Amino acid sequence: MTLSPESLRDTLGTGLLSFPVTHATADLTFDEGAYREHVAWQSSYAAAGLFAAGGTGEFFSLTPDEVARVVRAAVASAGDTPVLAPAGYGTAQAVEMARDAEAAGAAGVLLLPPYLTEAPQEGLFEHVRAVCAATSLGVIVYHRANGKLTYDTTARLVEGCPNLVGFKDGVGNVDLMTKVYARLGDRLLSIGGLPTAETYALPYLEMGVTTYSSAIYNFAPAWALEFYAAVRARDAAAVYRELDEFVLPYIEIRDRRAGYAVSIVKAGLRAVGRDPGPVRPPLTDLTGDEFDELKTLVEKVSLA
Repeated sequence: MTLSPESLRDTLGTGLLSFPVTHATADLTFDEGAYREHVAWQSSYAAAGLFAAGGTGEFFSLTPDEVARVVRAAVASAGDTPVLAPAGYGTAQAVEMARDAEAAGAAGVLLLPPYLTEAPQEGLFEHVRAVCAATSLGVIVYHRANGKLTYDTTARLVEGCPNLVGFKDGVGNVDLMTKVYARLGDRLLSIGGLPTAETYALPYLEMGVTTYSSAIYNFAPAWALEFYAAVRARDAAAVYRELDEFVLPYIEIRDRRAGYAVSIVKAGLRAVGRDPGPVRPPLTDLTGDEFDELKTLVEKVSLA
């Protein structure tokens, strides 16, 4: 799907976003056929956009060639749903990925944090600027980990990069998010990107964050969309009921081991009979007991 940066920003801001998991065979190779079927299923619901090979899609465990294959498979399978491709690692690699995303027919680019090293704000500015300059696609920057941006750096980027259209927050700095929306909200779409974003969706809405990326959408898309609708309607009673009955118990399992924010999503798909295969090292799958516990919980929302 071809969208101008401005159209991409406006489209993504109208609905729920998701990160499809990346399917793997038992020997950890990319299972393209199963992935294509999953993306087609995901796009049959009313998601505003899908992030291919993102954090939940194990970007960090895929080779650059695999990322390119995943993006092309998603674009071919998503119908009219916009697909955003990842860019990351060092600046040179991120620039190449952004260019390849455009060649693959992606609707936009999600720029993930740089790999390994911390960086000063001037270095992050040049990193984001170089990626934006490498493509005509709309770019969303993921504010997280080694890619934490100050307000001043963000404002400079908005001024110098016309195709920078989104700020995805994975930090939770209320002061920063308020300032970004109050002063840059006419240019930047603010996107919720904290793990299990449903937890923060209602308070974030008051800071202009009209959308977020839902990992739960992978295995319970109907529930995720209903929850999102309750958030947008500011139906606090419905939101907190679902948080209490499903999201918070889900988070308790997620928090038992590092990396489970991804592993639990693949387990959720397995629980609804749509096995995506294992996670790749350095992640580990849920234990048998944890999977049984999750399956009981997921059945409450997937069968409702």
